[in-house]
Amino acid sequence: MAKPEAAADNADNTSLHFRVADILRDKITYGELAPGMRLTERVLCEELNVSRTPLREALKTLASEGLVELLQNRGAMVTPMTLADTAQTFEVLAVLEGLSGELACARADDGEIKGLRQLHERMSACHDAGDREGYFELNQAIHGRLFQLSGNPVLAVTHDKLNLRLRRARYFANVSQTRWDSAMAEHEQFIAALEARNGKRLRALLEEHIHNKCDAVIAALLSSGAIRAIGGSVAQLPTLNRREAAGRSR
Repeated sequence: MAKPEAAADNADNTSLHFRVADILRDKITYGELAPGMRLTERVLCEELNVSRTPLREALKTLASEGLVELLQNRGAMVTPMTLADTAQTFEVLAVLEGLSGELACARADDGEIKGLRQLHERMSACHDAGDREGYFELNQAIHGRLFQLSGNPVLAVTHDKLNLRLRRARYFANVSQTRWDSAMAEHEQFIAALEARNGKRLRALLEEHIHNKCDAVIAALLSSGAIRAIGGSVAQLPTLNRREAAGRSR
């Protein structure tokens, strides 16, 4: 039987490794740790003031989310991004988002819809203030809340797993002020559709919103140099970006 002190130590390490994973996840999302960057344990331990054990557990967590690659006997690196993988994942996400909206229209109560409107208004304030990180976190909360309101736990869990892979890509989507403004207007439209309980319209709006986000992400990734490889066929990429992606793949 484990001693109480040992059990407490294990609990502390477990809690610490989740906190370390949260910090590193945000660094990856916001581009501080770029795609393809090698992660040096010694440097990260010093920077985060932790030992190797919670750091390694945190890296394993991020590897399970597809954000980090563990290299045999060579440490770890931030998972490179490919256009094909990004486009294909958004393609699936669009279908899931649309379904969540349609189900939420039928199943959410008035109080829950009002709560989502309040989140939307807070996000709008972040947009007006130019607070991109605050906007992004509230944006993620709104999309996640829609899946909860769908009343389908399987759908919500599937979205959560998929969204972890796209979290950093989604942050790239609003780099352009024009796209950011458009995304804000799209959110206003689908919140109004939810309030009207127009499931078919909300489904169509959400699917279009995610496709627009995919186009913006790919354009931003191409211009930023964050993509290491095209990967897959150019024909698998969103139509608006095929010509540019084809040029990059030559």
